[in-house]
Amino acid sequence: MIYIGIDPGKKGGYAAIAGERGIAVSPWDDGQFIEDMRAVAGSGACIACVEKVGAMPGQGVTSMFNFGKSAGFIEGVLSALGIPYQLVTPQRWKKEFTLHNSKQKSVEVCKRLFPDVSLLPTPRCRVASDGMAEALLMAEYARRKM
Repeated sequence: MIYIGIDPGKKGGYAAIAGERGIAVSPWDDGQFIEDMRAVAGSGACIACVEKVGAMPGQGVTSMFNFGKSAGFIEGVLSALGIPYQLVTPQRWKKEFTLHNSKQKSVEVCKRLFPDVSLLPTPRCRVASDGMAEALLMAEYARRKM
């Protein structure tokens, strides 16, 4: 079974935990996401945990529209490829790891659980991606709960 975690958004990411085959985590890229999900769909049983997103106070109309468009894109790709998924609120999956709203805490917990996994979006980056960390934590949530 392959467990997928997806953190939508411009600075989001996606991750997969595939038993003995290992762990893969990537920063967000529309084209690469389609390719990777196509490969996952063809490799056997899988399920995705997608963060259920909504409007946040103070968020502008344009950014909210783009965020919703991104979430629809993700659901469309998963549906088209026949990958079952569940929308999970941030409060629900973060509770599993005793997290609140701190993105840095998500990175710390992820590094503790997966010390050998790089959370750097590119080799030149020096700061771990909280979007990639949260995607990997959602994949772990899916492995534990789904």
